[in-house]
Amino acid sequence: MNRRSAILCPQCRKLVNADEEQCPYCGISRPGAGWRHMFGSLGGFNAETAYTYLLYLNVGMYVLSLLLSPTRIGMVPNPLTFLSPSGAGLELLGSTGWVPVVHGGRWWTLLTANYLHGGILHIFFNMAAMRQLLPLVTREFGLNRTVVIYTIGGVLGFVVSCLAHIPWTIGASAALCALIGALLYYGRNRGGTYGQAVFRTVWGWALSVMVFGFLIPGINNWAHGGGMAAGFLLAAGLGYREKVRETRLHRNLSTACVVATLAALGWGVLGAVAYRLLG
Repeated sequence: MNRRSAILCPQCRKLVNADEEQCPYCGISRPGAGWRHMFGSLGGFNAETAYTYLLYLNVGMYVLSLLLSPTRIGMVPNPLTFLSPSGAGLELLGSTGWVPVVHGGRWWTLLTANYLHGGILHIFFNMAAMRQLLPLVTREFGLNRTVVIYTIGGVLGFVVSCLAHIPWTIGASAALCALIGALLYYGRNRGGTYGQAVFRTVWGWALSVMVFGFLIPGINNWAHGGGMAAGFLLAAGLGYREKVRETRLHRNLSTACVVATLAALGWGVLGAVAYRLLG
């Protein structure tokens, strides 16, 4: 490798030649292209920046849900209900479930509900879990496959919830459980000392999620279980870095997931704001 023409791949951050047609490590096309280094894969995202943007998006939607129901903000503090947006505000922004999806035909809420939360503790614990899970899944699957698992896994978790006739539901936990399911597949399939360690650790997380869900009322175990199963199956179908190099299909799927999510959230926000202004 000519050191003077060596660059860091904008996706996997490994040293490659600037004139490579494809990164030999992660498979991204033309890693030396100028636009790659201006925008990078998925707009310059890596695990850290992806988490930052997801955090901003979740917090932004949470704040907006509070602003849509200002009478709830001044309620007497309660650890479980403090700073909880109203059901009406969440419905406007895109809470999902049997009622809005089947009876209301609001299929786009299967995407938006993943970015809505019912209280300060709800969003805090979900974002803390994301901070642990996202870097690990991204390291083993790459960012594009992680986006696909997170997005589609969350949607399928909510689909299972709808099939169980859960009337209303919100939260990032279905998508987070999809990441857990992907890691369960990775640990089991990879094997070896590292794979077994990953599996044991993540299996402990999975059991904790389920036990917590049965002990605390109002937890949507159907979405959690559906998300884990979906993440496991998606990981098996997409593969992980050590076995399957990232392909154009992975990149196209991740782009479609990002576009669909932003479109659904934009539709929800515009509809909610218009309703409040004109209603």
